[in-house]
Amino acid sequence: MKEEMDMEKMTLTLAAASLIAGFGSSFQYGYNVAVINSPAPEMKLFYTRIYEDRYGPMSDNLLTLLWSVTVSMYPLGGFFGSLMVAPLVNKFGRKGTLLFNNIFSIVPAIMMGVSEVAGSFEIIIAARFLVGICAGLSSNVVSMYLGEIAPKNYRGAIGIVPQLFITIGILVAQVFGVRNILGNMEGWPIMLGLTGIPAAIELLLLPFFPESPRYMLIQKGDEKTARKGLQRLRGWEDVDEELCEMRVEEQSEQAEGRLSVLNLFTFRSLRWQLLSVIFMNMGQQLSGVNAIYYYADSIYSSAGVAEDHVQYVTVGTGAVNVFMTIAAVFIVEKSGRKLLLLIGFGVCCGACVLLTIALYFQTSLDWMPYVSIVCVIIYVIGHAIGPSPIPNVITTEMFRQSSRPPAFMVAGTVHWLSNFTVGLVFPFLERGLGAYSFIIFACICLATLIYIGVVIPETKNKTFLETSKLFAHRNRVDIVVEAGDSEIKETGGESNEQEIKNTFL
Repeated sequence: MKEEMDMEKMTLTLAAASLIAGFGSSFQYGYNVAVINSPAPEMKLFYTRIYEDRYGPMSDNLLTLLWSVTVSMYPLGGFFGSLMVAPLVNKFGRKGTLLFNNIFSIVPAIMMGVSEVAGSFEIIIAARFLVGICAGLSSNVVSMYLGEIAPKNYRGAIGIVPQLFITIGILVAQVFGVRNILGNMEGWPIMLGLTGIPAAIELLLLPFFPESPRYMLIQKGDEKTARKGLQRLRGWEDVDEELCEMRVEEQSEQAEGRLSVLNLFTFRSLRWQLLSVIFMNMGQQLSGVNAIYYYADSIYSSAGVAEDHVQYVTVGTGAVNVFMTIAAVFIVEKSGRKLLLLIGFGVCCGACVLLTIALYFQTSLDWMPYVSIVCVIIYVIGHAIGPSPIPNVITTEMFRQSSRPPAFMVAGTVHWLSNFTVGLVFPFLERGLGAYSFIIFACICLATLIYIGVVIPETKNKTFLETSKLFAHRNRVDIVVEAGDSEIKETGGESNEQEIKNTFL
C-alpha cells in the first residue's frame, strides 16, 4: 500500500472536481479579459449614442475616459476580490467560497446582457467591477482548492488546470468576437452576458463534490468529513497515511496559530516564501504579456495581414496559448516547477529583445514584420509554459494550511495591482519609448529569472511540510515536529544549519 500511496491515481471524482471548478470559475476570468476587445468599436458607438441622446455632443476625450474606466474596472474589481480571499475561504471553505463567488458572475452577466435594452453604459461599468471581483476571488481560490484536493504527484498538473481554463476563456472570447459571430452591433450584449453560463453550471454541479479535506481536518477539526472526502477523491478506503501527514502539518503550525495578512509579514519562518510570491506575481504581470497582446494587432497589420483577417490571426495566437498550457499540464510533473519558470522567463526575455530589434528595423527591411510575428508567438509560448501557470502552483505548495489564505491574498493583490499598473502605464510607455518599451519588460523577465534561479527551490513531489523545510534554512528557523509536539524556532544564522530537522510521526 505504501508504494500505491506514493504514486496515487487520478480518480473520476478528482478530475471532475478540477474541471468543474476550472470551467465554472477560471474560464470566466479569461473570458472577461478578452470579451470587450473585439466589440470595442460597436460598444463605443453605443456609449456615444446614449450620451448624446441624454446630454448632447460627446468629445473624443470623454469617450476615451469612459472606455478606459470600463476596461480598468475589471482589474480594480480583481484587486478588491483578492482582498476578500482570506476571510471568505476561512469562513465558507474553499468549495463554499467558489459557490458564493458565482453571485459576482451571474448578477453582472444579467446586467451586461440587458444594458443595451436599458440604454445605460453605467450598467456595463458597474458590471465590469463586479465580474472583476469574481475574477479576483476565483484566480486565487480555485488554485487553493485544487492544490489541497490533489495528491502530491498530481499537484503540479492539476494546479495548471485553472490557467488552462483561463486561456480557453480568452480563446472562446476571441472566437465569439469574430465579426460574423457576436462581435457586431447586435451580438455584443449577448457576448457579454454569456459569462453567467459557466457560473450557473458550477452552481449546479460543484455542491456534489467534496470540500477540501485539509480545510475540514486542520481548520474545522472534522476528521469524519475529511476522511470521507479523501476516500472519494483517492478512490480507496485506506487514507490513514495522508490524514497522518495532515495532522503532522497541523502540529507544526500550532506555534503560528491563525495568521492574518499583517502578521504574515512579521513571521520569520515565512519571510522568503512571501518575498517569492511577490516577485513571481510581479514578474508574471510586469513581464509584458498584456503589452504583447496590446501590440499584436498592429504587428500583424504591419506584416501585411488584412484588417479583416487580423481577428483570425489573434484567434490563432489564442489557440497557441491554449495548446502550450495543455503541454505544461503534461510536462510539469516530469520537468518540475522551477525549470519551467526558468525556461519560460528566459524565452520571454529573449523574445522581448528580438521584438525590440524587429520593430526598430520594421520599416527599413521588408521581411522584418514577419520576424515580429514570430517573436509574438515565441513570447506567448514562453509565457504559457511557465510564468502564466506555475506561480499559483508554487504559492499553494510553499505555504501550509493556516498561512495559505493570507498568502494567496497577498499574491492576488500584487497580481491585480501589477495588472492595473501595466494597463495604466503601458500606453504612455509606448508613446514615449515606442519599440524600446519592450527592453524594460526584458529586464523585468531577466531579474525575475535570476531571483527564481537563486531563491526558489524545486517543490515537485514534496508534501507541504517538506516544502517548508526547504525554506527553513534561508529563513533561519527550525521546524521541529516530533511525537505530537511541535514548535518553530528562530535560529541565529549559519552556525545553526545542522539544527534544522524534521521528524515525522
